[in-house]
Amino acid sequence: MAKNVVIVGGHGKIALKLATLLSQSSHKVYSIIRTSSQSPDILATGSTPIVLSLEDDSFEKFTQVFLETQADVVYFAAGAGGKGGEERTRKVDYEGAVKIFDAIENVALEGGKKNPRLVLVSAIDVRDPEKIPEHYNEEDKLYSAKIRNAIGAYMHYKYEADKNLIKRSQSDSDTSFKWTILRPGTLTDVPGTGKAHVGKAHLGQPISRDDVALALSLLVDREDAAGRAIDLVGGVETSIEQGLDAFIASGATDWLG
Repeated sequence: MAKNVVIVGGHGKIALKLATLLSQSSHKVYSIIRTSSQSPDILATGSTPIVLSLEDDSFEKFTQVFLETQADVVYFAAGAGGKGGEERTRKVDYEGAVKIFDAIENVALEGGKKNPRLVLVSAIDVRDPEKIPEHYNEEDKLYSAKIRNAIGAYMHYKYEADKNLIKRSQSDSDTSFKWTILRPGTLTDVPGTGKAHVGKAHLGQPISRDDVALALSLLVDREDAAGRAIDLVGGVETSIEQGLDAFIASGATDWLG
């Protein structure tokens, strides 16, 4: 069934690919962007641009967008992308994400039929550094340490955002909402294959942005993925759709806390 979808961080590479896929599947897509100069790129995907600042505008303004669009699903695909240093990473990747969580919680309180579902783009290996996944081997542990040494602030603020979201799901109040976290590995711009390793992944295997966008587009209809964090890396011969089916059916999650 066609859904109304809002993409926060709509001008990112993955977000543009996602908007195209969703529009081609007859969903009504709205892309939130920082400046009107980005509108032509949004329109080319079949999406409708909405100019709003994740850094400067209030969560109430985002609630209003979700109400006006009658959003069924919100994607959070925003990120500082290493620009502006640690402070901007905190402002976008953590505070920006929390702002969207607050905005979604506010929808039903402001008269919406229900709070939209959230699909959050995070990253593989986002976790408490003291908690090591059982399936990690020595190469994974070394790779994890290398990544944390290189982009420690990014990993920290992604973790804080994910942790904030998951704590909210422990409440059964009227403000609660369903969510899924997708955790891709290192991103590339090579053409996608439509195949990936889904869930309980080892580190170091890159994934095409095409394939991440495909996985995100499939999650638009996967309410049964609610409450799951899902790793996604390349390098295998399993279709992404089949991989998602199997991981969701297993009842597992890649969130360790």
